[in-house]
Amino acid sequence: MAKVCQVTGRKRMVGNNVSHSKRRTKRVFALNLKTKKFWSEAEQRFITLKVSCKGIRNIEKNGLDAVVKDAQKKGYVGLV
Repeated sequence: MAKVCQVTGRKRMVGNNVSHSKRRTKRVFALNLKTKKFWSEAEQRFITLKVSCKGIRNIEKNGLDAVVKDAQKKGYVGLV
């Protein structure tokens, strides 16, 4: 599976390393992804998601069911 957050849809970014002499080389800004299990009250089961830390904070704030429903509407989650 690709390194994409299933809640926010965030992916890795590409940029430049810039040396002291201003020489630029390509680099990748990796995403802080975690594979985490969440308990769903609506379905009475655990749901495993690959989420960024921003996605985890979003789930803590708004609740799992609301966040997953919104992510499905946007097309980020297809498994739940």
